[in-house]
Amino acid sequence: MKVSSTVTDILDVQTDLLCCFTTIESPDIPGLDDAAVQLAAQDVAGRLKYTATVPCPGKAPSRIMVVGLGSESKITADTIRDASGMVAKMAQKMRLKQFALACPPESVAEAQDAAAHMVEGSTLALYAFDKYKSKKADPQPDLVIVSAVDVSDQVQAAQITAESVVYTRSVANLPANDCPPSVLADLAKEMARSRDVTCTVLSVSELADQGFGGIMAVGKGSVNAPRLIVLEYRGGPKGQAPVALVGKAVTFDTGGISLKPRSMMDEMKFDKCGGCTVLGIMRAVADLHLPCNVVGLIPSVENMPGGGSYRPGDIIRLYNGKTAEILNTDAEGRLILADALAYAEKTFSPQGIIDLATLTGACIVALGCNVAGLISSDDSMASFITESGERTAERAWRLPLDDDYMDMIKSDVADIRNLGMPRNTGTAAGTVTAAAFLRHAIDKTPWSHLDIAGTAWMQAASKKRSYNPSGATGFGVRLILDYLKHLQ
Repeated sequence: MKVSSTVTDILDVQTDLLCCFTTIESPDIPGLDDAAVQLAAQDVAGRLKYTATVPCPGKAPSRIMVVGLGSESKITADTIRDASGMVAKMAQKMRLKQFALACPPESVAEAQDAAAHMVEGSTLALYAFDKYKSKKADPQPDLVIVSAVDVSDQVQAAQITAESVVYTRSVANLPANDCPPSVLADLAKEMARSRDVTCTVLSVSELADQGFGGIMAVGKGSVNAPRLIVLEYRGGPKGQAPVALVGKAVTFDTGGISLKPRSMMDEMKFDKCGGCTVLGIMRAVADLHLPCNVVGLIPSVENMPGGGSYRPGDIIRLYNGKTAEILNTDAEGRLILADALAYAEKTFSPQGIIDLATLTGACIVALGCNVAGLISSDDSMASFITESGERTAERAWRLPLDDDYMDMIKSDVADIRNLGMPRNTGTAAGTVTAAAFLRHAIDKTPWSHLDIAGTAWMQAASKKRSYNPSGATGFGVRLILDYLKHLQ
């Protein structure tokens, strides 16, 4: 979709459809004397997502659509994203070549902010994963943002951000037969090649030689060998400690010998979403030329019940030298993340580490499908992430992690175990004990963990938004980009 902006009167916009937003407090469209349009605005009365369309023969905009945003006291950035996405999908269904969105009243949002929200909502709403379909989605109409002030910079940045979310979704939606760890590594190389990003991929022999015991254990049950993808972007001052991002990329998760139930196992292609999110963030960071240093690490494996699979009862040695007792081979994400986290700290001496992972079903039990779980060793870092989540509507809720939880993963025969205690309670504090395992991989670097198991793809209990079609959502890209921007 081609996106542009213009500073002009709304009646001067040459377009197939012009959308004007109204609110309950301000149901009319200022500066417009067309009686039919004002009558339509009165019918909508600013009510949330109510619409009315009026043809305008012989005028610049062929049609004017009035869309309600609801009460101004309840309008958020996400209200504008959602409403804009709804209009974009309507324009596509009408097979229009172009549509325009006029910035809502200033009482709702500043034009620069509103423009960004409208671009994000529209671009993300028009995404469709049709790579494998004979019949492709309808062509996407072009978008023009109409404003009384210059919003071109915000429009460009929002488009880059949204396109990186789309990229993340497209990789995450790939089926396992077309995206084993080697292919994910190739996609990372391809992404980096045309940008100011360095990509290094550690092969299975390098992983074995350097002591990545967690990655090797999980990966050895599959004919598709594991990889560790390392991406580096240096946009900040030379010598500045980078922010390290680590993303779990299990390209397919059967659970290994601790086999998952067959119901909805097809969704386990989404167990790579954390790694795909890191790919999308690194793409956006480079395209936005952010003035910071960022490294992305993506441990990638396929967890299969092959003849070489690791077993319950095994004891493995992780990259940082600690030993881990395996109680369940379906608790594999924490093993590969622990290796990557320790490697990130040792190799890059980062100022902070954030990992993103579809780690535990327990997080869905606790928080549902619209909020990520956040566990952090640093209060300031956690606060910044939470604030970014509110701004982007990619919300995170902080959960506790203290010594009592750390004790729950102590092992009688190794340093730690990959399942919490007591065992007979099954998923007791499952999200927190998984994070406790990761905490053991970090020495002193400020660290935050985002469990995106519920938010990484659309599930039955997910809140429906126009800009989140079925499949992968790309959750975390906008959140972490906002976090990085506010660190500057």
